[in-house]
Amino acid sequence: MKKEFKIGLAGIAALIILFCGIHYLKGINMFKPESYYLVEFENVNGLPESSPVFANGFKVGIVRDLRYNYQKPGHVLVGIELDQHMKVPKGSRAELVTEMLGTVKMNLLLNLQNMEYYGENDTIPGVANNGIMGAAEKDLLPQIQRMLPKMDSILGSLNKLLADPSLANTLHNAEQLTASLNATGRQLNKLMDTDVPQLLDNVNATVSNLQVISNNLKDVDYASTIAKVDSTLANVHLLTDKLNRKDNTLGLLMNDSSLYKNLNATSANAASLLEDLKAHPKRYVHFSLFGKKDK
Repeated sequence: MKKEFKIGLAGIAALIILFCGIHYLKGINMFKPESYYLVEFENVNGLPESSPVFANGFKVGIVRDLRYNYQKPGHVLVGIELDQHMKVPKGSRAELVTEMLGTVKMNLLLNLQNMEYYGENDTIPGVANNGIMGAAEKDLLPQIQRMLPKMDSILGSLNKLLADPSLANTLHNAEQLTASLNATGRQLNKLMDTDVPQLLDNVNATVSNLQVISNNLKDVDYASTIAKVDSTLANVHLLTDKLNRKDNTLGLLMNDSSLYKNLNATSANAASLLEDLKAHPKRYVHFSLFGKKDK
């Protein structure tokens, strides 16, 4: 009997530990005194049991159970357990907030101006606040619905554009243009790396030479040079004047036509003499190995 008694006690202890463990995993502390309240909502937005209850951002309790209010159709009663020291002033309300990921939490909006408090098992009014998702559903969804026909038209035009073979040709031409630009860029890089520095060196050398020439020109006596040029021009003018006059040999040579005629006549006589010499050389030259014969 002692063995069976021990086995029974162990089983009972295991059940108690299991019961307490399940409630602990749900967030229910079996050994901590708590106050029980009811909150009435028209829509709980999928609020699960064991959800935390917050007041001013601090957890003050959990959702113990949910049940439909058959005496008041269209309403749901949510049982919450709050810390025993947590007092809820009358005029407060509970708010369900839907977060971005769809989770729902309960916030107690306390009326701190009232010093009267709800008693245990009293019903606290509740309201639903859909938060960002509700605002998106209210404001954003109608705009999206109005935009859907335009989006269909845009997608249809886009599909038509993508199916046009000219787009593929344009992309091919753009690819070729990009390749040409790349080749041009490489040539420009080569030009900047090799030719441009050499050109700059040549320009620098030319500038240096021009600077030397400028320095040399700076040392030139321009007044003396111009005076010499003027003297030379005067001599040329005097020579030209003498050539135009007949009171000198050069002037006569340049301006007397008789001298020209005499020269022509002399040339003609010389030419006639040469022809006669060629035709009758014996008249002018006598040469014999044995002496001259008498004619």
